[in-house]
Parts: sequence; structure tokens; C-alpha cells
Amino acid sequence: MSQSGTTLILIMAIAVLAPLLAYGVGRKLPVPLVIFEILLGILVGPDVLDWAHTDALIDGLSQLGLTMLIFLAGYEIEFGKVRGDTLRRSVWAWLIALALGLATGVLLGGGYTNGVFIGVALTSTALGTVLPVLRDAGDLHGRFGSVVMAFGAVGEFGPIIAMALLLSGRGAGESTVLLAVFAALTAGAVHWALRPRPPWFSRVIAKTLHTSGQFAVRFVFLLLAVMLGASQALGLDILLGAFAAGLITRLVLTGAAPESGPEILEKIEGVGFGFLVPVFFVVTGIEFDLASLLDGGRTLLLLPVFLLLFLVVRGGPIWFLAPRDLDRKDRGGLVLYGSTALPLVVAITTIGVDDKAMTAGEAAALVGAGMVSVLVFPLIALKSRSGAKARPVEGISGSESW
Repeated sequence: MSQSGTTLILIMAIAVLAPLLAYGVGRKLPVPLVIFEILLGILVGPDVLDWAHTDALIDGLSQLGLTMLIFLAGYEIEFGKVRGDTLRRSVWAWLIALALGLATGVLLGGGYTNGVFIGVALTSTALGTVLPVLRDAGDLHGRFGSVVMAFGAVGEFGPIIAMALLLSGRGAGESTVLLAVFAALTAGAVHWALRPRPPWFSRVIAKTLHTSGQFAVRFVFLLLAVMLGASQALGLDILLGAFAAGLITRLVLTGAAPESGPEILEKIEGVGFGFLVPVFFVVTGIEFDLASLLDGGRTLLLLPVFLLLFLVVRGGPIWFLAPRDLDRKDRGGLVLYGSTALPLVVAITTIGVDDKAMTAGEAAALVGAGMVSVLVFPLIALKSRSGAKARPVEGISGSESW
């Protein structure tokens, strides 16, 4: 059997084993699934068992997984719940974090390009990891959950915009113009998505939903391909196109097929979380530079430094700009949830290593710190807020409309 075939079998075996481990361990300690996928990838990778190796085929599937991950991140953001004074506060908190992150990244990375990768990674929030924790704790639909949603949404959207602006290899003016063109195209697509669809559109969706036609699923992937093509044609990172496609897809499905939307999403998530996304995370583990981390020295030292910087760079501005109606416990919980970072850290460092702007050791330290943040920060937030009574969103005084 070829090396690609062996590695793909191992990847899919890990994709099956990881949920079983997460389920078993989760009865005593909630550990995100992605942790098991990365750790098992490290186990079968060159630095431990040396069973799995990447090549063009595996790397291609991994890139598709990264694209699907960002697409689903864009889909899960409900901008109807993210507006008003809380949105302004979350944007300012992220902008301040970006300034702090870039300054810190340049100092640690020893150069502009490397510093941008590090700095932007420090400003991200793992909203997809945080939301299930909030849901299980009964906080997702209360005031606290809505605030976390706002700060987390900006922590996912902001880094992608920053990557497009700061790492395009063009001048700031040209990058801004191209980004504005892409924003105009996206706004046009959003306007189109909000328009009522003709009756036949919904009928075809319903008629083919359980047949081999799968019109809705194919249409969603067409939207994804169009937005990826638009971002690539403008010389922007394809992650921006994937994220925009997720936003547009939510609007289209909500307007055209409100009854079938959840079922269509389940099918898309089946392709994403059932196949492509696990490939990306397992490959991240296979390519993880464990040797550099275990050799000690600067790489090992950077891991706790990056973990602390997640709290300082991302969490510091959140603490000072959190809505005033949050008490001290809620403010601390918001900082911890907002500082939880991993999926975008993995995506950013993957691009950095591919572009030879980051060393594998620096990427390993950042990803390692992200893994620790996902394991530790939400648990501390839950413990610190235990017993807090969730407040509903409705009836909030002030200038916000939710």
C-alpha cells in the first residue's frame, strides 16, 4: 500500500477513535474533541511512532479541511445577536489586542512578518469550542452568553481580516482597496441572499433533500467555491472567502428554506466534521514539531509565555471593555472564554510555516499553548461562575437591541 493510503487510513481511524475517547473522558472531565485529534496525530507522526507522513494528497485534504473549518465558523456566527454597545466594546477590545499582539509578536518573532503571524494568533477566540461549553452550562441564551458571543465573533472575524490586510505582500493602500472590493462583492451577495427566493427554489430543495440530487448541499458548495474564487482572484487569503461563504449560507438557508435549514446544515457538517475537519486537525498533529518542544530551550519556554500572552493580549482589553452590567465573576469568565484559542491558531501557524515565515518550533509552541488554553480556561471559567444565575437577554436596559 502507498504511503498516502496508509496515512489516510490512520487519519480516519483517529477520526473514529477521538470521539470515543472524548465521550469516555468527558463523563469526568470535558475535553474538546480537537485535543484528541491533534494528540493522536502527534502519536502516529514522525516524532513518536513514525507511522504517518504527509504528501501532496494528504496536504490537499488538510487544506480542504481548513477551508471547511473556517466556513463553518462563519456560519455559526449569529450577527442578529451581536450588535449595539456590546459589539462596539468587543471591536475596540479586539483592536487594542491586535496592537498589543503585533508589538509583542514583532519583539518575540524578531521580524515583521513572523511578528504578524504571532500577533494575530494571540487575538483569536475559539468560539466554536466555547459555545458548546456555554450551552451545556445553560448560559448560551442568557445575557452572559450573548456577550461571549459578541466578543468571540469578533475574535474569529477580526484575525481573518487582519491576515488579509497585513500578510498579502502588498502595500496597505492596495490591500485596503482589494479588501473593500471583496467587501462590496460580499455585501452584494448578502443583499442577494436576503431577497426572497422564487417558489421553485424551495420546492427543489425539499424535493431533492432526501434523494441523490441533494440540490441544497450542492448549492452551498457552489457558494463556497464562488467566494473562494473571488478571494483568490483578488489576491486575498482564501480563508476570508470561506468565512464570507459561511455568513452568506446562513442567510440563504434562513430565508429560502427555514424548515429544511437545520437538516441541510447537518448534511454540510457531516461532510465537514465527519471527514474534512478531522483530517486537518490530525495532520496538524502529524506535522507538529514535538522534537523541538521536548528539546527544551526557547521553544519549550515559549509555550507558557504564549499561554500567558493569550490572557494578557486578548484577555486584558476584554476585562477593561467588558459591559458594565457584568459583575466581577462574569467579567473574569468572559476574559477566560475570550482568551481560549486553538482552531484559528492552528490555521494561522499552518500558513506561517508553509510561507516559511515561522519556524516549526514557534508554531508548535503556539499550538501547544492553544491546546492548554482549550483544556484549562473554560474549566476555570465554569468553576469561577458556578452558581451564577443566568439572566435573560430580553429586557436589558441601555442602548442595546438584541
